[in-house]
Amino acid sequence: MLTNYINAALRRATYEILNDRTFYGEIPGFRGVYANAASLEECREELREVLEGWMILGLRLGHAMPVLDGITLEVEKEAA
Repeated sequence: MLTNYINAALRRATYEILNDRTFYGEIPGFRGVYANAASLEECREELREVLEGWMILGLRLGHAMPVLDGITLEVEKEAA
């Protein structure tokens, strides 16, 4: 499920070449998830790493994750 969610998010990524000839990528709807690298492949890999960290932190803090392609991520709370 996590792999499918990450892949769904990365399919939404947008990339551009900046004036300094580096690549910038971001995922719309995922605030703060962006990357900048010398090549497109490096940018994609960095973007994946940033996304994974963003997801882990968000889930630990109890933040709602965007629903992607019908995939919902949430932490189940234990019954008291």
